[in-house]
Amino acid sequence: MIENPQIVLIDYGIGNLYSISRAFANFDIDVIITRDPKIILDADGIILPGVGAFATAMKGLEEHNLFGILKQVARANKPMLGICVGAQVLMTEGYEFGVYKGLDIISGKVIKFPQLDNNEKIPQIGWNTMYPKFEKYWGNTIFETINANDQVYFVHSYFLQPQNQENILALTTYGGFKFCSAIKKDNIYGCQFHPEKSGKVGLKIIESFISLILKNAINL
Repeated sequence: MIENPQIVLIDYGIGNLYSISRAFANFDIDVIITRDPKIILDADGIILPGVGAFATAMKGLEEHNLFGILKQVARANKPMLGICVGAQVLMTEGYEFGVYKGLDIISGKVIKFPQLDNNEKIPQIGWNTMYPKFEKYWGNTIFETINANDQVYFVHSYFLQPQNQENILALTTYGGFKFCSAIKKDNIYGCQFHPEKSGKVGLKIIESFISLILKNAINL
């Protein structure tokens, strides 16, 4: 059994690296902050952070020659967790300040909130609940230890819109509008919210992601 998995937190100039690494430290896991392709490819698990705009995130990945590396990681089906904009760039394309190609690891788009009920403010900033797209779908996922309608922390104006409904792991309602707040494809996950800022619920998700990495490494 691997007691100390090699977990990489990708530094491409647009991530909330300190808060994420501190969250993993709760489980005595020291993540490796890097943009080195070899270290990324050799890792047992990958965290793709992100704060800001879709286009800026993709530019950062391309400038550091990480586009192809992440596609390789996805093809290997290694556990990967995209957070906020890091989740958005997993999609095919984004529509923030234009149309920009994403990694296309999970087919779909990233689009802006429409007009919301009661002129609810955009961006959504703060705590909100999430619940499964499919009633029993949270079993055997990194959400398996949390409850429907647990609250997590959001900061975003755009949201995930997967092409395949089966890739929707969780939904959230804001201003009367229901949107996808988490995605999944095999061992690849994306959270529109910030697990590292979501208190005990977020830590449970991170702990389950670490467990997935351990199980996957054992089975390789």
